[in-house]
Amino acid sequence: MGVTRVGVVGCGLMGAGIAEVCARAGLDVVVVESTAEALEAGRARLTGSLRRAEAKGKVDDAAAVLDRVRLTGSLDELADREVVVEAIVEDEKAKVALFRELDRIVTAPDALLASNTSSIPIMKLATATTRPTHVLGIHFFNPVPVLELVELVPSLLTLDETTDRAAEFVGSVLGKHAIRCKDRAGFVVNSLLIPFILAAIRMLESGFAERDDIDQGLVRGAAHPQGPLALADLIGLDTTKAVAESLYEEFKEPLYAPPPLLARMVDAGLLGRKAGRGFYTYDK
Repeated sequence: MGVTRVGVVGCGLMGAGIAEVCARAGLDVVVVESTAEALEAGRARLTGSLRRAEAKGKVDDAAAVLDRVRLTGSLDELADREVVVEAIVEDEKAKVALFRELDRIVTAPDALLASNTSSIPIMKLATATTRPTHVLGIHFFNPVPVLELVELVPSLLTLDETTDRAAEFVGSVLGKHAIRCKDRAGFVVNSLLIPFILAAIRMLESGFAERDDIDQGLVRGAAHPQGPLALADLIGLDTTKAVAESLYEEFKEPLYAPPPLLARMVDAGLLGRKAGRGFYTYDK
């Protein structure tokens, strides 16, 4: 495919991670954020992650990798990108509006327009553009520099060639392992993972078992690296709730419905690691 220029919209946990793996692969990366504060937070997130990687010997020169990343507040700077990955808030209206803008701005008619969404139908994003054949989901997993899996999600209108090009980009360029799945809520991983996490939250909510006993049961009894409640904190309770709502909206299965405890915690701002408090408390 010969990709050299990549754009990323959003520099939160996921966007910064996507930008980092692209820059570490030697690509020229433009990252767009909506506010000056978000840009500075994104820059700090990228810098901190790369310095830690350098200290562990995973990156030879963090400064050289950072030099390949340009942060900006203007979507217009994505005009010459060959691949653009959207990683903004998990909100359908916001993503649809962004894809309309990307369709207008990105000049190459064969550029890949991708979403990192974990729950929103790709078809809804694709049909917001005049090039739905070149739109697909490229769903990374957090933390992006560490986890090797990427889900490729074509819509009914996505060309096979587009998906093949995305697979080459993800595999040959970024060194990730791609799996392909249909455009349905939750894709592969979250369709399996979210009901598991929600079951743990219901278990805690009902008083059936305590937090540590639930998590340690899976760590020590099923060889999981962390328990489902700790994992929910890592994902973000707001993201967990959003994916659950998307799954429930599509399938109407009770196991996908967010438990009241999860909804109340999100309302309270107890979002997990990124907020310093969720089911556990963290040093921010």
